[in-house]
Amino acid sequence: METALVDQSNARYLLKLYITGTTPSSTKALVNIRKICEEHLHGRYDLEVIDISQHPTLAEGEQIIAAPTLIKKLPLPLRRFIGDMSQTERILIGLDLRNVG
Repeated sequence: METALVDQSNARYLLKLYITGTTPSSTKALVNIRKICEEHLHGRYDLEVIDISQHPTLAEGEQIIAAPTLIKKLPLPLRRFIGDMSQTERILIGLDLRNVG
């Protein structure tokens, strides 16, 4: 059975960033992920920022255990990243925007 490789160069990304108010790590994560998105996904991403202190049920629904947490909903596969999003290479690899190695 052949497996088709998916070209994600034009794929639209749906990202959700779960933060806790304006804590330093949440603020840093937001700045970092916006920079990554603008540099590597310009014009083809939707970033939803959810403050779990204001919307705890949304965090429960996604089983968020730490914040900040970024979830890549689309394109599949779903991926999760925890932390301040400062490890740019790791994020790019996880978003399938860089090859491993």
